[in-house]
Amino acid sequence: MTMIRMTRMGRKKKPFYRIVVTDSRKRRDGGWIESIGHYNPVSPSKDLTIDEERLNYWLSVGAQMSPTVKRLAGKK
Repeated sequence: MTMIRMTRMGRKKKPFYRIVVTDSRKRRDGGWIESIGHYNPVSPSKDLTIDEERLNYWLSVGAQMSPTVKRLAGKK
């Protein structure tokens, strides 16, 4: 199954996440199909950017969002 989830980037104690489309069998930081956004929880404004057009495309072809991405996308 195709999942829309976050993959961790950044350095120790300074996390930065990319919102990516990947196969659900891959590891968290394994390879991904497409990057559709990013989330920076460390910044004062909690930067969240998601390409809505690509998100809607992947949802239309059957991709599932992880609970965390679903919660973040709902706030936007």
